[in-house]
Amino acid sequence: MTYSTADEAVVAAHRASYGRLVGWLVRRTGDVQLAEDAVASAFAGALETWRSRGVPESTEAWLRVAARNAAVSALRRSAHTTNLDPESADQVFATEHDHRDEAIDDERLRLMLLCAHPAIDERVHAPLMLQVVLGIDAARIASVFLVPPSTMGQRLSRAKAKISAAGLRLRELEADELPARLDAVLRAIYAAYGLANPLHEEQTVDDDEMRAESIRLAETIVDLGGARHAEALGLLALLLLTESRRGARIVDGRFVPLTEHDVARWNAELRRRGDDTLRLAAALAAPGRFQLEAAISAVHSGRGDSGMTEWSSIIALYRGLLELHPSIGAAIGAAAALLEIGDVEQAQRMLDDLPAEAVGAHQPYWVCRARLAITQGDDAGRHAAAERAIGLTRHPAVRRHLIETIGP
Repeated sequence: MTYSTADEAVVAAHRASYGRLVGWLVRRTGDVQLAEDAVASAFAGALETWRSRGVPESTEAWLRVAARNAAVSALRRSAHTTNLDPESADQVFATEHDHRDEAIDDERLRLMLLCAHPAIDERVHAPLMLQVVLGIDAARIASVFLVPPSTMGQRLSRAKAKISAAGLRLRELEADELPARLDAVLRAIYAAYGLANPLHEEQTVDDDEMRAESIRLAETIVDLGGARHAEALGLLALLLLTESRRGARIVDGRFVPLTEHDVARWNAELRRRGDDTLRLAAALAAPGRFQLEAAISAVHSGRGDSGMTEWSSIIALYRGLLELHPSIGAAIGAAAALLEIGDVEQAQRMLDDLPAEAVGAHQPYWVCRARLAITQGDDAGRHAAAERAIGLTRHPAVRRHLIETIGP
């Protein structure tokens, strides 16, 4: 591929190769932090070298050599950071070849499954995958998981240290190990897509790439045997259905709420694939969180055929989701659906029951609160909630829409 600048080539290579390079080094060294540092060094070197000498024909091959050299240097310097003898650092790569496990044929998926090791705190599985596989910084991950950046940074550092200290390695999993690890991987893919799909953040080209990569990883898991795992199918269906409506979200620079989308702008092929995948999941008769969320999304998409939204079905699905997998997002979604059918009292109860510390900086909560206050004729409540919602919104089109509909 031809790039107009070396900087563009580095950005593209980071999106395409970061996870593979880290996974390749972790497989050989057993040290996640060392692998991340070596890959970061390779990218820093690429930026400087490619600017002065031009972009190489194979960017990943260049980065692989640079990352390998950085890793070997680190192994030689620091015996205490790895379970390998620094004197044998060169031997780590001496038998390098193109071997690929039969069970898992993507280096990034191997790495994700390592991050989901049962010896690692379950709360860190998804955040660790996001940072190690996709190179997302701790502050951005923390914003998704609603914890302070410093707390997230400490959790990630401890998890990486545990992988190295315990000698956990990338390997082919036994059949009975895969389901639990796969569940953690699905949560991480969902979180990665969510990072690039917020209603309150301004979208970037990187977000487009992250969503595409999340969908590709979900498809890969299904191809690698996830077709027998209902939740893997459910997640893929959810991502496809959500993505199918993206073209109708921002029109001529203005944000359009889902209930007002021009259905002609929806991607019919993605929607068809999402519906078909959800049907395959349902046939396995093992309901789960992602299937229920996909079913809610499918009901919204059903307006493209019937011209109306079946709010009673959406509320029933949210109730099932709250029973199976209670979360702040599900509670807010249920409250918003209840407002649509005029059940203001029930909607308020659901919002009131949410812990204040968890929703203080959660933009969707304050949007729903403002709409509840409008329904109740509570102007002071509307003003306070709208002020919080608008203050938490950085996407200019969404911000303008909120100012126009719920007021400053």
